[in-house]
Formats: sequence, C-alpha cells, structure tokens
Amino acid sequence: MNRLSPAGRRAILPALKSAVVAPIIGIRPFGRAAVARAEPMHLPTPDPSYTASAPARARFRLAAALSLGFVALVWALQTVNWALGLDAAPFGVRPRTIEGLSGIVFAPLSHGGFEHLIANTIPLAVLGTAMLHLYPRSSRVVLPWVWLGSGAAVWMFGRDAIHVGASGLIYGLTAYIFVAGLIRRDRRAIAASLAVAFLYGSAVWGVMPIRRADSWETHLAAAIIGVVLAVLLRRRDVPPKIVYSWEQEGDADLSTDATAPR
Repeated sequence: MNRLSPAGRRAILPALKSAVVAPIIGIRPFGRAAVARAEPMHLPTPDPSYTASAPARARFRLAAALSLGFVALVWALQTVNWALGLDAAPFGVRPRTIEGLSGIVFAPLSHGGFEHLIANTIPLAVLGTAMLHLYPRSSRVVLPWVWLGSGAAVWMFGRDAIHVGASGLIYGLTAYIFVAGLIRRDRRAIAASLAVAFLYGSAVWGVMPIRRADSWETHLAAAIIGVVLAVLLRRRDVPPKIVYSWEQEGDADLSTDATAPR
C-alpha cells in the first residue's frame, strides 16, 4: 500500500481542513488561520404606533390596574378571613377528595397567613402587569389554564396536604414570560424575559421538593403549563414591525418582475 511522505501529509492536511472541516464548523479559511463568521441576529423594530403611542400607554395602565385590583382582592379576602378567624383550609386543594375539588377554583385566592401573602404580592403585581400588557390575547388562554390546570394537577397527583396560595399563578406567568422571550424575535419579549430571569430566577428551586412546607407540586404544574403554552401561543401578540418605504418598493418591484411577460 502506498503511503504519503511526511512532506505530502503536511501539504494535503490544510487543503482537507479547508474543504471539509471549515464548512462544517462555519469558518472561512484565511491564509494559515481561520476566521469565524458571526452573523448578527436581526430583530425587527416594532411599530411605535403599537408600542409607544397613547393607546399603548392606556393598555399598560389597564394591565396595571387589573393586576393591582386582583392583588387588592386577595388582600381583602385575607383580611376578612383574619378578622373573622376563618381558616384557609376549607378553600385549599385537598388531593383526591371530593371536598378538595373546590380548591381548584378558590385556592389561589386563599393564603396561609399574611406572611405568605406578602411574599406573593409584588410578584403578582409585576408579572400580572407584564402578562396582560405584552400578551393580551394570550392572557385569555394562559390565565385560566394556569389557574385551573395547576389546581387540577395537584388534586390528581399532589401529596396528601392542603394546598393554598397564588404562587401557582406566579410560577405559571414566570415560565410563560421567560420562555416566550426565548423563542420570539421580539425585543419587548426578550427584555421581559431577561427581567423575569433577573428578578425571579431563584424561584426555580421552588419546583423541587426541597421545602416541604411549600406546595412544590403547584409550582411545578403551573410552570409546565406556562412553558407549554408559551410554545403553543408563540405566534400570538406579535407586535407589528416597521415597514420602510424602500422595503415596499422592493416588494413592488419583485411582484412586477414576476408578472412581466417573458
């Protein structure tokens, strides 16, 4: 069998790298070195009439008002329970019991105490506002599914305990906003995703059975629902992008060329 001499191997290896390896890993040979080509990711610019106009500011105020209104409702219910000496247990989810079915609806409105409610107050206001403002059409699907779906999952699969609190909403909205920012080419969605990761990234430990006093089953079920819905609803609530005049002219030229007789 014929073999290449050392000089021949030294001569053929650079050619093999240029012809085979470089196209695979995406580099362009340049002399004896290789220069990587990094293509910048293009993010379309959203139309200011949709994101920075008076109607947009009105939508933000409405989202904030609805979120703060819900927080106020939860505080009012907790205050009434405290004043009347009522226990939150009858309103919680009790897995695989008939009386625990009502908790699927009422558990997010009930809390184990003011300390529990205080911990949920700011996340509910922030995440609720972000969800309603950035994803108004998706919110009609996400909020009911996170609210009822996580409670139903806990009722079917949760451990024998009483599960109360709005933390399921927090985990579901956190998961949705974070994942939506990862898969959408939308600057606002990406910014919201980064903000959520910075503010509530440590909440990921809440989906694990580390603290037995926390309903990690609710957290996990709500987070899974949020992730799935973020993928399924990724084409909803996409802000219109700016279309420049030269882009319209280019499209017109292409359509003219396509219909021109040949």
